[in-house]
Parts: sequence; structure tokens; C-alpha cells
Amino acid sequence: MFISCEDVKELIANKNAQFVDVRTVPEFMSSQLPDAINIPLDQLEMVADEQLDKSKPVVVFCRSGARSGMAMQMLNSMGFMEVYNMGSFMSWR
Repeated sequence: MFISCEDVKELIANKNAQFVDVRTVPEFMSSQLPDAINIPLDQLEMVADEQLDKSKPVVVFCRSGARSGMAMQMLNSMGFMEVYNMGSFMSWR
């Protein structure tokens, strides 16, 4: 289940949600969304506790929604309580 872009914008504005692109660095460099940080899926488990705040919502996205779905499950298993999957970064436009 994906969260809508309107809901994502609301979470960012009202709850200071963290906006995380889990695509690879080259993918991120080729097209970035405003205020998104890049934590590639293969590095997420190693750096999430250092780079993300568990007390704030996290919104993840990727190219198609598959990696962000995995990221959401990973973050939930690490104790992040409020994680949302926006799916594809293309839905932002």
C-alpha cells in the first residue's frame, strides 16, 4: 500500500517527516526530489540508526516501489514505528 504524494507533503510539513530515497547513488544523482536524502537500500540497515530519527515519521521511495517496500519492512523491524512507502519517485511529479 502506497501513501499519496499529498499525504507525504502533509507529513513533511506538519510532522517533519524524513524523506528517504533508497535508490542507488547514481540514480539519486540523476534525479532528486526536493528535501530527500539518499540512503541506498543496501546501506540502510547499517546507517539508519545514525542518519534517521526514530521519533519522526519516515517516508521511503525508489524507482518502482519494490525497494521502498523492502526499506519499509527493514525500518519497521529496526524499531521505526511510523514508516510510509510513497512507491515510485515518479508519482511526485
